[in-house]
Amino acid sequence: MASPKPRSRIDNNHSSARSERVVLKTILFVCTENSFRSQIAEAYFNKFAPKDWNAVSAGIRPAERVHLNAVKLMQEEGIDISHKKPRLLTKELQEGAEVGIIVCGGAECPLVFAERVEEWNMPDPARMPLDEARRVRDQIKSKVLNLVQELA
Repeated sequence: MASPKPRSRIDNNHSSARSERVVLKTILFVCTENSFRSQIAEAYFNKFAPKDWNAVSAGIRPAERVHLNAVKLMQEEGIDISHKKPRLLTKELQEGAEVGIIVCGGAECPLVFAERVEEWNMPDPARMPLDEARRVRDQIKSKVLNLVQELA
């Protein structure tokens, strides 16, 4: 596999009119529909991301929208994901990722090709009562925070 091309974003946090180009390394969170677990993981990672890292998420069968309970659970954390749209897992997303995290578990979960791949095997909270789904969210948050600490 070829080396991933550096991605960049403009850092607008500087007070000067001059912008700097910042090269970002990418974490790719994947699950089947990209509507719950991977969206939550992406949002937490981007909130707490170490310098020069960002996250994206995708799924092999993207849902039409982010699950309403995922939006509610993240609002409890002060994170708005209501604007997010599930996206298809592509070869380009995988090639651009230094780390791929398979958030789901089971036979339908996607394979991910990245320099480093982890499987978190989180249960699907989409059909759980909100209290049970909250526990899954908290488990994802804990794993994301551990990952952030490891990468920092």
